[in-house]
Amino acid sequence: MGSRERPRGVPGAAPSRYSSATERLPAATGVVSAVLAASCCLLPIALIATGVAGAGLMMTMMRYEWLTLPLGVGGLGGAYALYVREQRRCETAGCRLVGERATKLMLGGATVVVAVALLLKLFPAWTADILLRI
Repeated sequence: MGSRERPRGVPGAAPSRYSSATERLPAATGVVSAVLAASCCLLPIALIATGVAGAGLMMTMMRYEWLTLPLGVGGLGGAYALYVREQRRCETAGCRLVGERATKLMLGGATVVVAVALLLKLFPAWTADILLRI
């Protein structure tokens, strides 16, 4: 019948036309927002540490932090809103989310990335001390 089974005898149950793509939208939004938030500081640091890029990339990306950090935070908030909306819709319809565990893991990972990006931006001296000790 598709990725969702329609419970029998439950009025207003979710029809099978809802695809798992709508259920994966919160996770995808969370990952994209984490990449946006990380692109100003975390991503260049990781690329420099692995030797893939140089300091020029970091200087270029830092110029756009005024755009990437708010987009990342807003996208993460939107991802959580989408997740809660899908979860409530499924509870009402008597169905179950497909890939709920993966969605929770991706949202959690995205939250950590966005939080670290914000810490690097808002508390540079504190995070620099921590990075020097590592």
